[in-house]
Amino acid sequence: MRFALSLITCLMLALPALAVQPDEMLDDPKLEERAREISSGLRCLVCRNESIDDSNADLARDLRLLVRERLVAGDSDEEVVEYIVDRYGEYVLLNPRATGSNLVLWLAGPLMLIFGGALGALYLRRRSQVPETAEKDVLSQTEAERLREIMDE
Repeated sequence: MRFALSLITCLMLALPALAVQPDEMLDDPKLEERAREISSGLRCLVCRNESIDDSNADLARDLRLLVRERLVAGDSDEEVVEYIVDRYGEYVLLNPRATGSNLVLWLAGPLMLIFGGALGALYLRRRSQVPETAEKDVLSQTEAERLREIMDE
């Protein structure tokens, strides 16, 4: 019984790998390898964080076929990706480019970390320069009298 459950679990985990249907595959193994490499970097617009190579959505199938069609037409890998990006926008890339407006997003994290570290260092430096008073914990005469009044009440 456990073996059957383990086998079913393994098969269910392998289902996304079966997204590319046999009728989509190219006869030329080199072109098919290029198509798989390209489509592993393209996002399924239906599934969001899944590549079109792993997705069973109809749109992902259309994109896989489009990639193969462009490769058969003689486009280079870069030309195929550019064609898809021109058609569907940069969101279709699983690994967005670090150019243009995306550059702000790529640099924001490290810049915020540097800024926060500088603020922390400045705070610690100023804190260490403040002279400590020896009478920090000692109450003044009026404070001690007021405390006695409060405690006696």
